Parts: sequence; C-alpha cells; structure tokens
Amino acid sequence: MAPTLSLKPRTAWGDAWQRCLAVAPEAFQDDRVLNLWDGTWHRDGRALPATTPVDGTPIAGPPRLDATTAHRAVRASLDQHRRWRHIALPERKARVAATLDALTEHRELLALLLVWEIGKPWRLAQADVDRAIDGVRWYVDEIDRMAEGRTPLPGPVSNIASWNYPMSVLAHAMLVQALAGNAVIAKTPTDGGLACLTLACALAAREGIPVTLVSGSGGELSEALVRSPEIGCVSFVGGRDTGARVATAVADLGKRHILEQEGLNAWGIWNFTDWDALAPLIRKTFDYGKQRCTAYPRFVVQRSSFDAFLSVYLPAVRSIRVGHPLAVENPSDNLPDLDFGPLINAAKAKELADQVSEAIDRGAVPLHRGDLADGPFLPGQDLSAYAAPVTLLNPPSTSPLHHAEPFGPVDTLVLVDTEAELLAAMNASNGALVATLSCDDPATYDRLAPQIRAFKTGHGKPRSRGDRDELFGGFGHSWHGAFVGGDLLVHAVTEGPAPERLPGNFPDYHLMPT
Repeated sequence: MAPTLSLKPRTAWGDAWQRCLAVAPEAFQDDRVLNLWDGTWHRDGRALPATTPVDGTPIAGPPRLDATTAHRAVRASLDQHRRWRHIALPERKARVAATLDALTEHRELLALLLVWEIGKPWRLAQADVDRAIDGVRWYVDEIDRMAEGRTPLPGPVSNIASWNYPMSVLAHAMLVQALAGNAVIAKTPTDGGLACLTLACALAAREGIPVTLVSGSGGELSEALVRSPEIGCVSFVGGRDTGARVATAVADLGKRHILEQEGLNAWGIWNFTDWDALAPLIRKTFDYGKQRCTAYPRFVVQRSSFDAFLSVYLPAVRSIRVGHPLAVENPSDNLPDLDFGPLINAAKAKELADQVSEAIDRGAVPLHRGDLADGPFLPGQDLSAYAAPVTLLNPPSTSPLHHAEPFGPVDTLVLVDTEAELLAAMNASNGALVATLSCDDPATYDRLAPQIRAFKTGHGKPRSRGDRDELFGGFGHSWHGAFVGGDLLVHAVTEGPAPERLPGNFPDYHLMPT
C-alpha cells in the first residue's frame, strides 16, 4: 500500500504569500499584487481570480489594467528611460549587482512561488532562479566591452513573454536591458509567474532600476506595449499566432524587435549505434513536461534502427516521475525529485488529451501511455492539470501533433528510409530553435546538419537556449528580429555606429552571426 503523503511544512501557498507580504509590502497587499509603473506601486486594475495548476488552490490573480492606464505607464517609462540612459555605466552595474544580491537572498521564496504558480518541480524552479542570477552577473562583469561605442535605444524595451521561464528568460532579459541603459517594461504572463515576477521587480525597483510591471490581456495592452511610439524595442517570447501579429506591427512601424516563437524541434536518428549514450538523454527531454521552447517532441528514426531505438526509448519514458512537487511522506523528507509536475492549467491538459485521442482515431499508433496512478500526490487532490507521458508513432498530417510543438509531454515518432525523408521530417515546421542529429559518422553529421533548419544543431546531444556567451536565435517562422545571447543581447537593445546590420531575421535581410 502506497504511503499517505502530505504537503511539506512551511511550503503552502499561504506560507509563501505571507513571506511576500513581509519581504515586499509595497508590492503585495492583503490578497492581491499591485502594478508597478512611474516608479510607484499602484492598486489599480481588476484583479482576476486564479488557481494553481499544482492542486487547484486559489492564488493571487493578475490585476488587469485597461488600455488608457497602460498608455500612461508607457509614457512614464519613457521619462524614466530618458533619465536612466544618462546614468554612468559603473552606477548601473552597481545597482544591478545589488539587485542580484537581493534576488540571491530571497532565492528559495522565488523558487517556491514558481512551484505554486507554474508547477515547476523544486529542482527546476531553483535552477530557473539561479540561471537568472548567474547569467546577469556574467553580464555585469562583461558589459564594459559589450557597450563600448554603443548607446541605449531612444525608448524603453517592452517585454511580452510566456509563463514558463519567468526568471531565467524574462527577469534575466529585463536586467540586462536595464544594464545596457534602457528602462524596461514587462507584461506579466497571463498564465502564471505573477507573484514571482512581482517580488523580483520589487527588489529591482528598490535599487533604482527603472522597471515597469503591468498585468492585462494581450489584446487590450498590445496597442500600448507594441505600437506606442515611445517604445524603443519589443521583445516577445511566445507562440507563432501571437508572434505573427506582433511581427506585423513592428515591421509596419520599423521598430527594433526580438521575437522568439516556437518550432517543432526534432531529434534525428540515422546510421546510429551508440544506444547506451542515448538512453539517459531521452528522459531528460521530458524535464518540465516539455513545456519549453527548446524541448524535443519529435524523434525522426531510421526504420532499420527502430527496434534498437525502442529498446532504450521505452524504458526511459517509463521511468519518468510525475507528481505533486511539494508532497512528502515525512515532514523532514526532501522535496520529491520529479521530471515534471502539472501542465500550466487544466485546459492545456485537456487540449493535449483531445489531440492525442484525435491523432489515434486518425491512424497514429500509441506506443506508450503513462499512468498518473502511481505518482506522488496528496490524498484527493485535484489532478485536472496533470498529464502522463504519451508517445505516438506516425501522427497523421492532419493532426496538430504532426507539425506543431505540443508544449506538453507528448512525443511523436516518425520513421524514415532515406536522407531526404529524414531532412523533410526534421524540417516539418519550417524553422526551429534547436535540433539534434545522432549518427556515428562525423562526416555524415557535417553534411546533413547544415540542411536542418534550426539555429542550433547538436551532434548526438540536446541543444538549449544556453547561457552567458552562447548565442540564440531561430530559423524560418521560429524567430523574427535580432538574435540574442552573449554580446548580441546587449547589441539588440543598444545602437552602434551607422550603418549597422544586427544578426537576425528581419523583413529585408537574414544575417547569421560570424
């Protein structure tokens, strides 16, 4: 009989909320968070109800602003920008470094908020916070040479990002943008990360960082956050549909932009025999339930090797641990080491389940369907946002799982017989952020890898966004605008001597970094 689990002491949402009230009373009041603009926390907007995907517990919801207030916030940010851009770089470095010290002091609270708000297991939540802090610290050390001969943009940088990496993607970008001399604006992700970002921005604002943090629907705030003439650059991370609308808007206005969108990242298997090396990598691809832009939901496998591939793939996927991120048997136990917890919400879990059922009805072959029954959960808890791993062979071309990123724990396998079929299947989404090709012969890899339409391609190993000096971008529809990472992130939000052509995908040119 399985042991009865309970919430680890002092990790409840109520505990985290009380700590937020104590650490940043200017940003958290009673049962709601405030919006930050014009250097002041405002109790404005209409606070919406929200629940955690972890177990349905009510949590703080976003205080949605209207369009008029959002425009006021943008104009106020421009005033901040005009002052901040003249602050000497050593002073900016000191203020950002002080912010990083404050984030480090409250690292565990930030991570706990990520667990409750977006369902990250404890290990991955801590890693998200640590990557933000360590990454920005590297920029503080390197910014002098990066910014030499460059000036801040004419206006603030507006950030609109998805919910899955509030710290290591969004907060990291905001602090580097400010370090480079820009005021920064961010819209809180609609689906999660509100309290974590609010706490991070409160700590930054105390150090004089010119940050604006507002909540609201994308439709209502996009005119202010994307089209306002005050905005110097739009930085977007999200899906292709919304990204396409943003791309059209910034292209019409000639505005600097960084638009990261999803692609179907594929892992190819061709003339490959080192199965022992592949086995541990397969399980790692399921970190955070594949809810990340660099996940690998598609495996393209040489038909003659399919039996050998399954002999390592199926044991790996069967070993994946899914459960409540804070459930323990004994109060003194460490938090569970899970591959993933819930998906971002129950609606996403249902959407994936429906897509899987439809694909099977249309001919896909289910090779693996996991079961939540043995997972570590609290007695009687809400499981509506959870989804067990699923693997399908040959999804039909009419299924979204055939050509789009599922953003959940669903793998699709495609069998191929020729190199042409391999490349066609790996390029199914017309551009991706990352890809991997596992093959024994380095010459074969060197010949095939350039034909894969991904910004980064790994030889037998997964690629990721990367940290510090590692560059990042995308091919095709997966990316519009300037590439980032290393020097390029600073260059993307500053101006150099004219004429300047930044590496990236722009309406009139495509330029890869040298």
